[in-house]
Amino acid sequence: MIERAGAGPLRRLVVLRHAKSAWPVDVADHERPLAPRGRRDAPAAGRALADADLLPDLALCSTAVRARGTWDLAAAEWGTPPPVRYDRRLYAAGPAGLLAVVHEVPAEVETLLLIGHNPGLEELVLALAGDGLDDTLERVRTKFPTSAFAVLTWRGTAWRALAPDAALLTSVTVPRGKKK
Repeated sequence: MIERAGAGPLRRLVVLRHAKSAWPVDVADHERPLAPRGRRDAPAAGRALADADLLPDLALCSTAVRARGTWDLAAAEWGTPPPVRYDRRLYAAGPAGLLAVVHEVPAEVETLLLIGHNPGLEELVLALAGDGLDDTLERVRTKFPTSAFAVLTWRGTAWRALAPDAALLTSVTVPRGKKK
């Protein structure tokens, strides 16, 4: 694995786009629930995170219903889920707003899971990744679909030091659940 230069422990930012949402009539965007496919894919994302040894020390999650549902179903796949913080600022945030929330994370957190929405998440991944392994950057540029997660690694003593081009994009995964 290629590691970005820097001082401090290796940190991982796992960026998870919420699972597929439904579009019910007369429901505000913030309140849209998961679609049936989303209810299948969110647990698959949780299993994929566990299989990749990417269980977080802390999760930051948008307050939108579809993001919270994604968190609930993904975390239910783990023995003991980590603490989660729901933050309204993550809803419809751009990369600068998302990074501002990440900068508030305590230094003892080494693996952080960020659950939110596009286009902000995709733009954040591309802004933070100074480089990527294999075709990861191109894959994110092409499409960062629902339930996808990207893993960014970097070295630093505090999350507030994470800056554009400072991380390495090590993987992009798009888990899908099976139809019953």
